[in-house]
Amino acid sequence: MNAFYQGAQFLTAATRFDQAPEDLGREVVFAGRSNAGKSSAINAICHQRALARTSKTPGRTQQLIFFRLDDERRLVDLPGYGYARVSESIKLEWQAHMAEFLERRRALAGLVIVMDIRHPLTDYDRQMLAWGRRADLPVLLLLTKADKLKRGAVLAAQLGVARETAAADGQVLVLTFSATERTGVESVQAVLDHWLGVAGLSDGEANPDSVANEGE
Repeated sequence: MNAFYQGAQFLTAATRFDQAPEDLGREVVFAGRSNAGKSSAINAICHQRALARTSKTPGRTQQLIFFRLDDERRLVDLPGYGYARVSESIKLEWQAHMAEFLERRRALAGLVIVMDIRHPLTDYDRQMLAWGRRADLPVLLLLTKADKLKRGAVLAAQLGVARETAAADGQVLVLTFSATERTGVESVQAVLDHWLGVAGLSDGEANPDSVANEGE
C-alpha cells in the first residue's frame, strides 16, 4: 500500500476554469467517458473506498474535482463525458471547460484517459488524446475492467490500443487495470510518481506491464 496516495483528500470542486485552485505545483488529471470506471480507478489508486464518488447514473459528476496529495501535488477528476442522456448543450459546455483546463493549466504534469477495455478509443477518448497532445502532456491510456476479459483478450486489447496510438506525438503509455481485483494499481502509482516528481523512485520503476509508444 502506497501511503502517499492513501493520504489523498478532497480539496475543492470547480465548475469553471477560473474557480480552480491556484495554478502552482503539479497535477495529474483523470478523464474518461461516463461509466468507464474512472471513479473506481481513482479510489483504488488512493486505497480509499469513497474518495471519488461512484454512481450508477453515468455522467452525474459535472465539476472538476481536486484531490490534495500534499502542498505541491494534486489529482484532478474531470467530468465524465459522452453520456447520451446529458443534453447536447451541457456536453458542449463541459467539453469547452475541459479543453480550456487542459490547454491553459500550467500545473498539469500528465493526463490519464480511463477507458473500458471492452470499448476502447471511442470518439471521445480520441478527442481527449488530441487535447492532451495539443497541451504537450504525457498520456496514460488506462484500460479498466480488465477482470471482465480473459488474459489473452486483455493482452490483445492492450496491444491493439498501443498500435492505434503509436503515431501520437510524445510518449503514450497503455496499462491494463482492474479496480475490483486491484491489478495495475502499483504500475499506475509508479507513473504518477514520475509525473508528480515524488521523491524516492527511479524512472525505471514505472510500469513493467505497460506498452509505451514513442513518437518521432
